Amino acid sequence: MYKLNLDIQSFLANDWQQAPKVYKGAFPEFADPIAADELAGLACEEEVSSRVVVTKGEDWDVISGPFEDYDQFGEQGWQLLVQAVNHWYPDAQPLVEAFRFLPDWRFDDLMVSFATPRGGVGPHIDNYDVFIIQGEGRRRWTVGPKGNYSRRGGNPTSMLIEDFEPIIDVVLEKGDVLYIPPGFPHQGETLTLALSYSMGFRAPSQQELAGQIADQLMDEDKGHKRFIAAEGAASKGLVSVSEQQGIMQLIRELCDDGDTVAKLLGKLLSQNRFDLDIQEDESMDEAELQAALDEGALLSRIGGLKVLRMEGDSKPRLFIAGEGYVIADATDEELVQVADDVTVSADIALQPHWQGFFADMLKKGYFYLAEA
Repeated sequence: MYKLNLDIQSFLANDWQQAPKVYKGAFPEFADPIAADELAGLACEEEVSSRVVVTKGEDWDVISGPFEDYDQFGEQGWQLLVQAVNHWYPDAQPLVEAFRFLPDWRFDDLMVSFATPRGGVGPHIDNYDVFIIQGEGRRRWTVGPKGNYSRRGGNPTSMLIEDFEPIIDVVLEKGDVLYIPPGFPHQGETLTLALSYSMGFRAPSQQELAGQIADQLMDEDKGHKRFIAAEGAASKGLVSVSEQQGIMQLIRELCDDGDTVAKLLGKLLSQNRFDLDIQEDESMDEAELQAALDEGALLSRIGGLKVLRMEGDSKPRLFIAGEGYVIADATDEELVQVADDVTVSADIALQPHWQGFFADMLKKGYFYLAEA
């Protein structure tokens, strides 16, 4: 278990999405949840998103995985980054739990990096919040102020920016945490062989929201209402202000219905950017499920799976991996427990109104039976 030595209320009030900050010794006696060779093994898998960044003077080359070996990169000047390690490596979940004071819908993934001396990814800006936890080794981090920064080399498609004047310049050691809100430029430089953990949190963009609205309207064959107005043309080629406002009101009306909003956001926010480690189809009927639970088996969700509730929802519903599930007769207390806990108690799972739901979750590979 990882206990974060942090005044959470003070952090949320003073730092969250406001200012970068260093927390020395945030994890006393920190132990790496994954070893470097295990991380390298994950990056061999086709389903796992990974890349190696090679430092080349004042530039960086990015090579996408999977990787069969790493000898080609030498002994320094490169960094391996593996996304969504929490999806594929169950031992990483306790570290994720330490940050669940922030809501699950914001959590993106746990990225783990192994870096050799002089390894890094260059100066860049993220559009999400990130906590960088230092494991074995030492890395120097610099963070700059928000501002308008030019893309490195004048390349508009580059993720890198030109250098910045740091407001934070720190060497992170085992158990230290660096928090960086969106929009602050930063760069890491590896001093010794090092493992680092990046806990990312993001909110949906306007593009993503608009796309989800369009998808839902098409899926449900809704949104056919058109603008109606009695006024004539003030000028042949003019769209009046009142007409502009009336047309845009059609969009606003879509958000007036609570059920539509619950489905829209529930489906969008429960999706994952990276592949999940879907379990093999563990099909069983409700009687077989009850027998397994009676024998002491536990129902556990796979790593990274988001199970969300929408406050004010008119239905007893959970949103999982972009889909909504209504569980008739489920109580609020039961919904809270299933959404909040990664392991479901037999008291809930054995309730008649839940058995069909969990049988479906096992079939989809979102949950699996684990030993107590």
